[in-house]
Amino acid sequence: MKEVEIYTDGACSGNPGPGGWGAVLLYQGQRKELSGGEKETTNQRMELKAAIEALSCLKYPCRVKLYSDSAYLVNAFQQNWFRNWEKNGWMTAKKTPVENKDLWQELLALSRKHQIEWIKVKGHADSVENNRCDELARAAIKELT
Repeated sequence: MKEVEIYTDGACSGNPGPGGWGAVLLYQGQRKELSGGEKETTNQRMELKAAIEALSCLKYPCRVKLYSDSAYLVNAFQQNWFRNWEKNGWMTAKKTPVENKDLWQELLALSRKHQIEWIKVKGHADSVENNRCDELARAAIKELT
């Protein structure tokens, strides 16, 4: 199985407001950078979108180390939040609808094709690739405004 490292980040100017996402994929010395944005969105949606777009680039099942500074994204997988969401008809423990259900469902479908280790990194710190993803996300916002 191929091994890929993925770094992702999302950003928003206002929350909600114009948002962007960025991703860096690393595979055997090769590098691919991705970015995009939406005119009216939230930071959490952009964090999810970055992971979705990056995983969508993988053509075969892979072993993935996915790095993100989003506790929302990483904790959902490390703590298996989605298992209860699915079991409870996409309702939270407080009996409210899960936010961003559409993106979570898309991300779950993609994640089940791969073996993913979800790794939390400190945002805006010493992770060169995470900082690059932030730059990509912010540049995508500027293109929208």
